[in-house]
Amino acid sequence: MSSQIISHPLSPSLMPGLASPAVEYASNMSVPLRMVMAEDDASTRHLMRHFLKQWGFDPCIASDGTEAWNLLQSEDVPTIAIVDWVMPGMEGIELCRKIRRLTRQHYTYILLLTSKNETHHLIEGLQAGADDYVYKPFNPNELRARVLVAERIMRFQEQLIAAREALKIQATHDFLTQLLNRAGIMDVLDQELNRSQRTGEPFSVILADIDHFKLINDTYGHSTGDLVLREVAGRIRTCLRSYDSVGRYGGEEFLIIVPGCDESRAFEVAEKIRTAVCGTPVQMAGADRTITISLGVSENQLGSTSAMLDAADTSLYKAKNSGRNCTKLASLSHM
Repeated sequence: MSSQIISHPLSPSLMPGLASPAVEYASNMSVPLRMVMAEDDASTRHLMRHFLKQWGFDPCIASDGTEAWNLLQSEDVPTIAIVDWVMPGMEGIELCRKIRRLTRQHYTYILLLTSKNETHHLIEGLQAGADDYVYKPFNPNELRARVLVAERIMRFQEQLIAAREALKIQATHDFLTQLLNRAGIMDVLDQELNRSQRTGEPFSVILADIDHFKLINDTYGHSTGDLVLREVAGRIRTCLRSYDSVGRYGGEEFLIIVPGCDESRAFEVAEKIRTAVCGTPVQMAGADRTITISLGVSENQLGSTSAMLDAADTSLYKAKNSGRNCTKLASLSHM
């Protein structure tokens, strides 16, 4: 790969063509990619930072390998790393190896700065985990081109991650209510039972069913029934904590999981949900109609998800037979 080597000290005043605003590609991006630049030579570091900022980037600066490694391990994972091969604390080649040993979702694109221009050195750097390299003293035009390649690749990765997350949401969520679907909420239930058995903390489940939902569909139509489902789902969500879970368990049935709650505490949550649903009428066919739900509560003392769900379902059936718009507990379902 050819590279123009500049043997004299660089100065922005000597590069008038690079004094323009940020490059077109970068300027089209709403959020700049996070970048780390590690260079122990102060003049080179200052000059590179000048050009990178001029091109639309705002790199975090490290003056040695150890400082760079600390930045690269942060929660806000850098997307692009420009690292010098020879640095105090930790050399760039070792940084490459350590970055590649990290197990995390987001990839870090590494540009290795080096004055080692022999083929075996370049192969060593690429084998250690570098994606590309720039010779020192660096040519700003070459640096600009290679950074743009890095940005293009990392933007594409962002799109792939976003698409994967969207597919994951589609696979685990109900399209109509935007709640977890049956498979999604059952997965949460299995996880919560395992956690409870490991820690000894209680948790409970609540089954909620919209009263007379078939009559709503038959009287007002399925589009109104869909509206009622979305409204009830939204009201349930407002009653839950951030670490509670709710999913559409069946047609008009919802499963709510409340960690850290025994049956009596879960009963309070269920009553809060019931009151929120029936407290404000829903407009149907131009008139306000009150929607009610019946609920059954079960605690995890039964030892399996199927037993918990059976107990909650029995409690829900008891609530239906008791006039609806009420909550029943599994421990009292025989009464």
